[in-house]
Amino acid sequence: MDQLLFILTYVAVIASSISGALEARKNQMDIVGATTIAFVNAFGGGTIRDLLLGRTPVFWVVDPILTITTFIVAIISFYRLDRISSILLITADAIGLGIFSILGATYTLQLELSPIVAILMGVVTGIFGGVLRDVMSNRIPSVFRQSTELYATCSFAGTSLFILLTVFNFNAFLASMIGALTVFLLRLFAVKFKVTLPSP
Repeated sequence: MDQLLFILTYVAVIASSISGALEARKNQMDIVGATTIAFVNAFGGGTIRDLLLGRTPVFWVVDPILTITTFIVAIISFYRLDRISSILLITADAIGLGIFSILGATYTLQLELSPIVAILMGVVTGIFGGVLRDVMSNRIPSVFRQSTELYATCSFAGTSLFILLTVFNFNAFLASMIGALTVFLLRLFAVKFKVTLPSP
């Protein structure tokens, strides 16, 4: 399980770094801005989760290779991905959302906290990197905007499914994959068909 968490963490960090760097370039930032946004996008949610759960030092401090990976991926994405495709941005962001959501819930369960807390920590881990990214880009976080397609809801649904499978002693690897894939597919479905939460 530890090896799985290790691999998933790197996949999520790489995906979020690509998403952050491309978002920064889209907003006409320079390379410093791109690496900063990539770093915040990749580590923001997990940092908040670790601080709330009392897991210190936080995950990227324990593994400095994560930071190096983030900077390398951000620089390559900023300079080498010549055409910024909205599909690439959305896909990279959805991958990060799915994996980080499941990681957040998994780390919470390891501390033997309640399933409800695990779901909430999954959502926090999944969305708050993007929240901080948008704040630093000087705009209202997309996850809070009424016009934005389902985002936090996808994280909540996929994480809840993962927790349900875990409670019933489903295989840990399969539960993780099913949960992350559910978040990913729900997010892509919401974007494709413009699914939003009901207006007041």
